[in-house]
Amino acid sequence: MKSGMRRRIGILGTGGMADALGTQWIRAGHEVLFGGRDLGRAEALARRRGGLSGGFREAADFGTGAVLVALPWDAVVEVTRQLPLAGRVLIDCTNPVGAGFRLLTAGGPSAAERLAAAAGPEAHVVKAFNLCHEDVWRLTPPVFDGRPLGVPLSGDDAEALAVVGQLVRDVGCEPFAAGELGQGAGLLEATAALLIRLWVGEGVDAQSIAPPRELAGRRDASLSPSS
Repeated sequence: MKSGMRRRIGILGTGGMADALGTQWIRAGHEVLFGGRDLGRAEALARRRGGLSGGFREAADFGTGAVLVALPWDAVVEVTRQLPLAGRVLIDCTNPVGAGFRLLTAGGPSAAERLAAAAGPEAHVVKAFNLCHEDVWRLTPPVFDGRPLGVPLSGDDAEALAVVGQLVRDVGCEPFAAGELGQGAGLLEATAALLIRLWVGEGVDAQSIAPPRELAGRRDASLSPSS
């Protein structure tokens, strides 16, 4: 699975999502630098996966193609406001879900919007990869019943969305448009909270809540409850 363009990807974080997605992008031919607060952990991860390592600033500097923000959501603002991220494509895979599967950003702004405010107006945030557990991103590729996994993307910059869309394809998935950041990111984060509640809290197959596409209604149909 080789990408059409080799990119330099910086990753903020050394946890499961950083490991899973970073490994996939290295396999696709990209250069990846894992950046962490614990330099030893970042170095160990890079050594296992064939990438580079450093601190958060090194990852931000390195990520001219994209920067994956794979940190605990409540650490994102603290970390990113200190980094040089102007012009960077920032991929936000975080989920602000707390005890009782509660959406911690209910009422807004979303975690992605907070990231955008901390990173500054010249950074381009795209919400993506937040609806699945890290184990899904370790599959090569994530295909279920013969159908590639769909990955909704929310963002405001067309070029940034195109970059992240290609990185989604490099993992073996299909990118779907999920609207601008001001609306789409919050919906994706709320969807993640619901899915986690169903999968983890109730132990049910959350996929079963969606009907087949042909029964989901026309695109031009009224959204009113009486339709």
